[in-house]
Amino acid sequence: MASLVIILVIILAILALYLYKLYLLPKSHLPLPPGPKPLPLIGNLLGLPKEQDWLHWAKHKPLYGPISSISVFGNTMILIQSPTIAFDLFEKKSTIYSSRPTLVFGGQLCGWDGALPLLPYGSRFRAYRKNMSQLIGTKSAVSQFARLEAEETRRFLRRVMDNPDGLLWHIKKLAGAIILKISHGYTIDADGKDPLLDLADEALGQFGLAVSPGVWLVDVIPFLRHLPRWLPGAGFKRTASMWSKKANEFSNKPHAFVKRQMANEIATPSYTSALLEKLERAKINGADAVTIAEEEFNIKWSATSLYGGGSDTSVSSIYTFYLVMVLFPHIQTRAQAEIDSVIGSTNGDGPDRIPGLEDRGKLVYVDAVLKEVLRWQPVVPMGVPHVNTENDVYNGYFIPKGSIVMANIWQMAHDPDVYHDPFDFKPERFLGETPEPDPHSFTFGFGRRICPGKELADTSLFLVICQTLAVFAIAKPISPETGEPYTPKCDYLPGLVSHLKPYECRITPRSERLRKLVESVDEDFGTVGESDANILKELQ
Repeated sequence: MASLVIILVIILAILALYLYKLYLLPKSHLPLPPGPKPLPLIGNLLGLPKEQDWLHWAKHKPLYGPISSISVFGNTMILIQSPTIAFDLFEKKSTIYSSRPTLVFGGQLCGWDGALPLLPYGSRFRAYRKNMSQLIGTKSAVSQFARLEAEETRRFLRRVMDNPDGLLWHIKKLAGAIILKISHGYTIDADGKDPLLDLADEALGQFGLAVSPGVWLVDVIPFLRHLPRWLPGAGFKRTASMWSKKANEFSNKPHAFVKRQMANEIATPSYTSALLEKLERAKINGADAVTIAEEEFNIKWSATSLYGGGSDTSVSSIYTFYLVMVLFPHIQTRAQAEIDSVIGSTNGDGPDRIPGLEDRGKLVYVDAVLKEVLRWQPVVPMGVPHVNTENDVYNGYFIPKGSIVMANIWQMAHDPDVYHDPFDFKPERFLGETPEPDPHSFTFGFGRRICPGKELADTSLFLVICQTLAVFAIAKPISPETGEPYTPKCDYLPGLVSHLKPYECRITPRSERLRKLVESVDEDFGTVGESDANILKELQ
C-alpha cells in the first residue's frame, strides 16, 4: 500500500511539473527550433539516446536542420549541429549562455557539484578559471612544463617498449604523471600500480557516466531524489551513494597529501601548494573563517578539476591515435618519413635523437595528424551542456530560459559540407593552400566554458604523437587462432568523454638505435624520483 501511495505522489509531482512548464512559464509567439513531435506529458522521453548520444543526435540534422529541439516533461533541450550557431550563442551571447544545468544525479547526489565542468557561471567559476589560467592558460605559461612533459613522455615510451600489451595503462600513467605533478606535486609509482592513479581512474569513469545528459531520469524529474532507496526504480540512489564516496575520496586525498607535505616542509611546488601558501598569508592578514573555508574549497576542487580534465581527455586522444595508426598504416609511413627527414642521422646508423617540441614547426604533417585525431573522434563529442539564463531568440526561434543547450561537436567534425570524406582519416586535409577548418576551434569547447587546459593538452599530445611515430612501428595484432594479422574493432563507449573499448595491436621499436635512445631516459633526465604512493596510502 505504501509503495502505491508513493507511486501516486510521483505521478502527481510529474504532472504538476509538466503543468507548471506548460502554463506558468513565460511563452513566446515564436516557435521553438524544429524537432520530433512530443507526446503528452512525457514529451520526447522515449526518443532519448540509449548509447552513443553523439550518433543519436546527429540524425537530427538531416531531419530538422542545424538547430533542433526536444522536450522531456516540459524541459527544453536545444541541439546544435553547426559551429556557426555554437559560436553565435556560446561566444557572441556568452553572457547568457555560459552557465550549466543543475545535474541532480552527477552533481548533487554523486558529489561532483564542485567540479569545474558542472559549476554554474558565477564567482566560484571565475575563481577557478583565474587560477588555472595563470598556470596553464597560455603557451608561454605551459612552456614551464616542457621538460616535465618530455621526461614523462620518454618514460612512457620505455614502458610501452618493455610491455606493449599494457598500452592503455601506460597512457593513463603518462597523463596522470604529468598532471599530478602540476596539480599536487605528486610523484607516481613509475613501475608498479599507483594508488592515486587507480583512484582517479575509477572516479573519473564514474564521473563520465554520472553526468551523461539524458541518462538519469532524476535530472529531468528532480523530485525523484526523495524516493526511498527500497522502492523499485530507486536503484540510482544506491549507485549515487557509492559513487559519491569515490568522488569525495578523489578530491580529498590528494589535497590532504599536499597539506601533509607542506606541514613537513617537503612539498614539491605545485598548483595546490602555491594557492595554499597564498591562503596562509591571507589567514595571517586576518581573513575571516568563511572566506578561508570558501577559498580552500575552491583550491581543492579546482585542482581536482585540473587533474580530471587534463588526464581523462588526453588518455582518450592518445589511445585513439594508436588505433588510427593500425587502421591507416599509410599515414604512419608518411609521418615517419617526415620525422626521419627532420631529425636525420650523422653516422648512417639511424637518428641521433628523438624529436621534441622544438621540431614542431618543421613537422607539419605530424602536426596535421594531431589535428585529425581531434577531428576524427572528438574527446567530448557532445560537449558539456550549457544552459541559458535568459529567454532568447535566434534566427526566429524561441529558446526559453533554462533550456539545456548542447553542441554536437562530433557532427560538426563530420559534416561532409565542411570536411571531405569525413569518416576517413586524412591529415592532408589541413595542408596546402586551402586547408579545411582547424578542429582546435571547436573541439575544446566554446566561449567562457572553453577547456582551460587546451594548451597543455595540445603540447602533450604532440609530444606523444611525434615521439611514438619516431621510435615505434605500430601494426595489426596477430590472431592466436589463425596466426594471421587482423583488424581490431573501433568501438567507443558511451559517456561524457569518448573512450575506446580496449583493443590489441603490435608495437615494436623501428631500429636497435631507436631502442637505445628510448632506454637512455635516465641518462638524459636523471633517475626517477621516489614515489609518493606510500605517503598517500597513509592518508585516510
